[in-house]
Amino acid sequence: MKKLLSLSTTAPEKFEKEKIKKLIPELSEEISGFQKILYAQSKYSLLVILQGLDASGKDGLVSTVFHGVNPLGCDVKSFKAPTKEELSYDFLWRVHNAVPPKGQIYIFNRSHYEDVLVPAVEGWIDKGELKNRFEHINNFEKLLQDNGTVILKFYLHVSKKEQKKRLKERKTNPKKFWKHNDGDWETAKKFDHYLDAYEEVFKHCKAPEWNIIPSDQNWYKEYLVAKKIKETLEGMNLEYPGLEK
Repeated sequence: MKKLLSLSTTAPEKFEKEKIKKLIPELSEEISGFQKILYAQSKYSLLVILQGLDASGKDGLVSTVFHGVNPLGCDVKSFKAPTKEELSYDFLWRVHNAVPPKGQIYIFNRSHYEDVLVPAVEGWIDKGELKNRFEHINNFEKLLQDNGTVILKFYLHVSKKEQKKRLKERKTNPKKFWKHNDGDWETAKKFDHYLDAYEEVFKHCKAPEWNIIPSDQNWYKEYLVAKKIKETLEGMNLEYPGLEK
């Protein structure tokens, strides 16, 4: 937890909010352009993994960053508590079936990492099983990468103070009532324990490395994520296929 607590959750003073906000739609448009080539080429895929504590702003980020991206080549998956059927298989069974095929961008709004974070914090698995799951995740992600899937992992780093503020808004703002869940308040009490669990994830599952995104300000968070996705797509050697001979 020491590493995360030492990292800022806000933008540096040199970043001007209004200037940065104007860049986000431009980055989103560039992402949309690259997505069209990715879809046409159908050689690679991109998996964007979003993790973060409750109220870190995952839903809003997806809506903003991927605004305008053709839904034919983009999809969002979310992994919540596993169903009875899913629990009858290995913990990655439900995830493997949801990875992006070639030509697609998939966003995991919560991912297979929930299957190590929650069980670790709640004490449902011991250290031996946790170590095994880390190893399985590393092998799983290597398999995806070997098959042409580029993986981007983001942790949305929100402060305890900002999280509390956002959870309160879900009880006072009618437009956010639908997000309210009493269980989130119970989970928030374990804030420090979840930071510890994330530290273990960062330590043991770092191929590819995690991008830790300051997330108390939505505009800065969205800018950083959009910029990283755009730069990643830009570096993927994407090109429209030529005419078949």
